[in-house]
Amino acid sequence: MISELQKPVNSGFDARSEPSEILEGVDLSGKVAMVTGGYSGIGLETSRALKEAGARVIVPARRTEVAKSELNGVIGDEDIFELDLANPASVYKFVEGFVESNIPLDILINNAAVMACPQMPTKEGWDLQFAVNHIGHFILTKGLLPSMVKSSEARLVTLSSTGHKLSGIQWEDVHFENSYDKWKAYGQSKTAASLLAVEVGNRMRDEGIKTYSVHPGGIFTPLQRHLEKEEMIALGWLGEDGELSEMAAANFKSPTQGAGTSLWAATSPMLNDVSGVYCENCDVAARQEDGPMARYIGVADWAVDTDEASKLWDLTEHTLESLS
Repeated sequence: MISELQKPVNSGFDARSEPSEILEGVDLSGKVAMVTGGYSGIGLETSRALKEAGARVIVPARRTEVAKSELNGVIGDEDIFELDLANPASVYKFVEGFVESNIPLDILINNAAVMACPQMPTKEGWDLQFAVNHIGHFILTKGLLPSMVKSSEARLVTLSSTGHKLSGIQWEDVHFENSYDKWKAYGQSKTAASLLAVEVGNRMRDEGIKTYSVHPGGIFTPLQRHLEKEEMIALGWLGEDGELSEMAAANFKSPTQGAGTSLWAATSPMLNDVSGVYCENCDVAARQEDGPMARYIGVADWAVDTDEASKLWDLTEHTLESLS
């Protein structure tokens, strides 16, 4: 089933809206926000904007020393914590410590990700993209729900991508053990990110937690670190000279603009009665329609289907139970 709420709300913002516009008049004083990967690319700009709006911003980071350097002058070292999303034990340890702190969590933004990397199974045998982009964030999100319940109006934002259209969940081979395709694996992980928002929204509706998945747009960030220059030229992102192509220059966003939809979903009063939806360009997305822009605009039904979301939740819990 697809939610009737999966339709634009005419926010008044667009693909190029900047954080300063989106957060104008928004006071986050006394609020606590958490941003995974909040020290690089659009994550850094998300952290910066939330802090400037008055929030306390907590950044769990795999590379804590790099995070402290990048976030110097944005947040203090005391709000940077070690967390490796590819390592379940690391995520469980972080969650336990945060929940024991008894701090209400108002905003959780699952921003960290890997994209189109070579086949790099984790020690559990999981596909790395699925492990980081979905399983690690699943453990984090589920574990932090008690802290979010302590907030009267908590919001979860999970970063998906238009790349979700490359693949739904590959139920027969989730970890691509039979045949690895880095883009299909990325697409599946971003479908999973969207489905996590759908399922948490359904499960926590009575607890007041609102949930949103977000396509931030095309942005050049360290997310592209696994792509060779030749591949980015073939994709049309770079010209033969290695510089940004005309197409990319016209369509790609800046890192600050890339943070916009996450910030809008995390704070907009227009979403007070909307939850469990996929957003893009600072608005709720329409369902995907056929046509030349289908690959780039709208959301595929498989990424917002409530039955798929429940099935993925059960699969992930079963996967994690096998560790014990």
